[in-house]
Formats: sequence, structure tokens, C-alpha cells
Amino acid sequence: MSRMIGVDVGGTFTDVFVLDEATGKAAVAKVPTTRPDQSGGFLDGISRQVDDLSTVDVVVHGTTAGTNALLERKGARIGVITTEGLRDVLEMRRRDRPRTWGLRGDFEPVVPRDLRLEVPERTLADGTIRTHVDLDRVREAAAALLNKGCTAVAILFANAYANRENEARAVEAVRAIWPNPHVSCSSEILPEIREFERFSTTALNAYLQPEVSGYIHRLDGALKSGGSRGEFLIVQSNGGVMGTDTACRLPVRTALSGPAAGVIAAGHIARTAGFHNVITGDMGGTSFDVALIAEGQSQLAPQTSIDFGMVVRTPMIEITTIGAGGGSIAWVDKGGLLNIGPESAGSTPGPVAYGQGNTRPTVTDANVVLGRIDPENPIGGKLDRLDVAGAAAAIDAHVGEVLGLSTTKAAEAILTVANSRMAGAIRLVSIERGFDPKRFAFMPFGGGGALHTGAMLKEVGIGRAIVPRYPGVTSAMGCVIADMRQDFVQTVNSLTAGLDTCTLGQVMQRHVDEGLALLDAAKSSFEARDTVFELDMAYVGQTHTVSVPIPVSVVEGTVSAPSVAEIEDAFDTAYTATYGRLLKDGTRRVMNLRSAVIGRRPKFDLTTLAPQGGRVEDALTGTRRVHFGDAWHETSIYDRLALPVGAEIKGPAILVQPDTTVLIDPGLTGSVDACGNTIITPDPAHDSGGLT
Repeated sequence: MSRMIGVDVGGTFTDVFVLDEATGKAAVAKVPTTRPDQSGGFLDGISRQVDDLSTVDVVVHGTTAGTNALLERKGARIGVITTEGLRDVLEMRRRDRPRTWGLRGDFEPVVPRDLRLEVPERTLADGTIRTHVDLDRVREAAAALLNKGCTAVAILFANAYANRENEARAVEAVRAIWPNPHVSCSSEILPEIREFERFSTTALNAYLQPEVSGYIHRLDGALKSGGSRGEFLIVQSNGGVMGTDTACRLPVRTALSGPAAGVIAAGHIARTAGFHNVITGDMGGTSFDVALIAEGQSQLAPQTSIDFGMVVRTPMIEITTIGAGGGSIAWVDKGGLLNIGPESAGSTPGPVAYGQGNTRPTVTDANVVLGRIDPENPIGGKLDRLDVAGAAAAIDAHVGEVLGLSTTKAAEAILTVANSRMAGAIRLVSIERGFDPKRFAFMPFGGGGALHTGAMLKEVGIGRAIVPRYPGVTSAMGCVIADMRQDFVQTVNSLTAGLDTCTLGQVMQRHVDEGLALLDAAKSSFEARDTVFELDMAYVGQTHTVSVPIPVSVVEGTVSAPSVAEIEDAFDTAYTATYGRLLKDGTRRVMNLRSAVIGRRPKFDLTTLAPQGGRVEDALTGTRRVHFGDAWHETSIYDRLALPVGAEIKGPAILVQPDTTVLIDPGLTGSVDACGNTIITPDPAHDSGGLT
């Protein structure tokens, strides 16, 4: 027996998806995330479904360890060695402020000023070295940082993207005396123009290295001690996977790792089901993550801000995150307005209904009080039953009594505000970016997403939804599906008229060689190997660039660089598609080359997840009173995994399964497709006014 395991560690739950490659059968597990060391929940989740780790070929992990360390400011004590005069780049940023009004901000870089040390050196923007690096000063700075308790260091030199000689010599000197591998070099991590973005990304990489590499080594050791001889891979923010060595060297690429895996799975599930335009909504215990997939392709952003001033410039699946998860706390402000989040009860203590000490109501508590979640069968496997009375009392104390509402109306109010916030996030990635949501299907997943399907269809105007077979562990499934991918960037900074295509071709070839070497070192088998090349280009005088896909032939690993004419034609096409016109007599400039080498991993047949045989009547387990809008409805309860292909369930209905609950509101119909997904559509003969 050979197995692949995907593990996604979220803020509240750790999800496990186990695929038997021989039979195509899947098993899932959902356990509470352990804090502060997430490895406990990771191993507990795997042990729920796998007794013998020697039967496992691949373990792929989507982690929030790096993201949490950044958000909670719990990274390592690090130092910076930089060019004289650039000590405060991390603090000045782009001269932005966390608040619109006021002359002062309160941003503190992850590196205190006394740990940012300057050394003599200077490279000009054209790559000319004006001042060679003083290696004695570099060694003195490294020793001083060690004496101050730093466990990692970042080397950040001016214009190192144009010529890395000074920085490379300094890094070599520091690595010779630094007691661990945690030495980050800006020209190795991001050889791209713009000092702040390069400095920030490299400093955050150093900040994460001790934490993330230690976490990965603990997991790797535990898997091996349990008998695993398979491959251990980590999901990147770009939706691909990388080996543990790369993840330990470049932990900054794991930011948003878990949510990215969910988007990858959603894309594969949707394409298989015949949907090429999808808006995903991943609702976990802490957050609601939204992404858009257009024509089968997820959107990649070149950079993101994990928090104010904490900029990471590395390709990431474009995900909008708001604090509206199941554990998000409902509260009334001094002005009498009901708010949801951003504070979350997390997994410990969790919602009030968990009975673990929390006294403030959450979105999950509202769903419990309204009958939408079965109190006798909570997900996660740690609780025997949920405390409905406790949840109701908390809603009364913190919302109902303050606003003069009954328990039921207060719970509905909590869901109304949460749904409004989630709908706003969906509009942000669709309508506000020129996409008509009516052309898209909504795919809810995560532990709580499928409880809010009807509300999203009504509030945003989306025509239908597709609920995956295992929505509660979709991100874990994405870990199994994700391709291996390596991204590269190099600043070119040349007018097209003077572009040296020979040098450009050499950089492309270096990227391909490094990417293919990483694929060759992997134990995974690949169906195909692809290369993608893009140029960041603009007219001279413009600040913002457009991404220009360029035609490049790669035969047996050898690159044939494009001509200047081909590059200019590609720019004209991309610029016209973006802005609708070209600038007459405008001079074209190439800023950066971006390359990606992708190993396409085999995708398993999703139809193997579908139920075999069965009858709708056999899946019906009973009824329960559930509140929708302004009335209670006697609602049919079904064992979702027992519903046969082709089954149609009219709302109101609840479909239960171990990893989540699917809510079909009055006026909606759910049908089971060939892959076991539930397609939810409005019933045109029913008045939709009852949707919440």
C-alpha cells in the first residue's frame, strides 16, 4: 500500500487528507491545532488515519507557522548588516503610515535599531563597485550581533541586485563565523530593484528561519522516527511545493502556505466539475480567505503585506483575508454597533460552546444557537457535545442585552454582520477588479464555509455554489494536488533598444538549470515539466509595470532567448490588454525577468471520492428545528457522504459529515455530481426572501 498525505495546520484545526494511490480511496481527519508547538496536532492528525508511516510515500504540509510568527511578532532575535547610510530603510519603508491622519506612526521593524549595523561598502545602480566591502568591519559587526544574542542575521547591501560581489564576499565572511545556517542574503533571496522591498523580504526571511526551520526539523524527525521513508514537502505561497531544505533556507515563501493549498485544490475540483470561473471562500476558525480563479487560473500577486510594514515580495496566490472565522468574537462597540473579529477565540479556548473557558460569543456560537450545527456531533473529535445553553447565555450577555434583542435575533444579527463582511471580501476580489460575480461559482470550504453558502449567493448575486466532497479538509487535499514549483527573479533595467538578449538568455538558462536541478533532486515523479517566463515592463517615466508573458523555447533544458522584436510585440499586446491603448512614441523599458520552473505532479481521479450506490432515503437521519431569517423550520438532516450521485435535496436541509456541516437554505436545492460535490442552486419557483 502506498499513500500520500496532505496536512494543513490552521489557527483552530489541523486537517489531514490521506489518499491511497492504488485504490483512489481517501480518508480524512480533523483535530484541534496545538499551541504553541503545532507539531503535536500535526502528528495526532496523521495517527488518526495511518498506523504505519512506512506505507506513506509523500507527506505534503501547508503551514501557518511562518504567518503566525509574523503576525504575533514571535520570530527570532535577528540582526542586520547593511551599507553605511541605509540603517533605517526598514523603518522608513515607503514613508507610509498605519493611519491616514497624523504625522507619526507606531511601526516597529522586526529588527531593533541597535541591531542594525552599518559597514563601509557601495555598489552603484549600474553595478559598478565604488567602495569595496570592508570585511574586517563585517566580521566585527557579526561578532557584535552574536554577543547581543542574535540567532539569525540578514546581509542587506545597496544595489546588490545589480552586482552581488560585495554582498557575496560579506556573506561568505559571516557564514564562516556564524554558528548556524541562519544567514540571509538579499541578492540570493530577491535580486530585484527597490531597496525597501528587497530589505524587508530578506529581513523577514531571517526573522522566520530559526522558528520555521526548527519546526520543520521536528516534524521531519518525528516522521522518520515513526518509520517514514517517504518525501516530506512544504507548500509555498505561490501554490507550488518545495523540499524541506528549500523551506528552511527560504521560509518567507511559506507565508499564506495553507490558504494557497486550498485555492489549488479548489481550482482542480472546479475544473473537474466543469467550472472554470470560481470564487473560493475558506472559512476556518480564525479567518475567511477569499481568492478568485478565472478561466481555470488562480491570480498571482508579486508581493503582499502580512501586516502593516511587513512586506514580502515573492509570488503568492492572491488571497484576501478578513477576521471572520468561526471563532471570531462578536462584540458591541461604544457607539452601539455590532462587530465581528478580528479577535478570535482560536482552538484554545475556542467558542463558548466548546466549554473551555471562553465567555464571549463567536460566529460558531450563533450557528449552534440557531440549530445549524449539531451539538451532539462536534467536528474535531475532542468534544462529546457542545454547550448550547452556554453559547446562548454569552450571546445574551454580550449582544442581546446590549442591543435589546432576543437570543435568536441576536444570533441572527451576529450572522448578518459576519455574512456582510464575507460578502464584502468577495466583492473586493470580483466586482472591484472588473469581474462579474454572476459568471462565477462560489466554492465554500474550510470547517465553516458551507454554513454560509446561501447568504453569499444572496448578498453577492452569485448564481450557484459548488461544495467539495470534503470541504473541511480542502486545503489538506490541495497539499496532495499541488505541483512542485520554483520561482526566480532578476532585475534587468534596460531599454528594449539597448537590451542584451544574449545576457538575458544566460540568466534564463541559469534559472532553468537551477529549477530543473531542484526537480531532479526530488523523489516525486512528474507528468510534465514546464517553464514560464515573464518580463516586468513599462514605458520610460512610468512607475508601475505590466507583466508580459514572453515566448521562449526550452528544448531538453536549453533556452532559446526571444528577440527584441518579439519582446516589444509581447509588451504591446499585454499593455493594450491592460490599458486599451499604446503610448505613441513611448520608449519601452524592461525592469525584471521572472521565471518559474514547474514539475507537474499527477492528479488523482476525483470521481473515486464519489459515493457508490445508495439511496436518498437511507441517507436521511432525522429532522431538527433550524432558524432561517425570522422563522424556525423543521429541517431534514442527511448523512452527506451517503447521498448517491444524482441525489437532489431541497432546502431547508443540513448535510452532515465528520469535517464540516453543509447548510442548504430554504429556496435552494443541492444536487450531488459525479465527483461527490454538492452543487447548490436557487429554486426559481421559491421566494428567496428567506435566505439569510
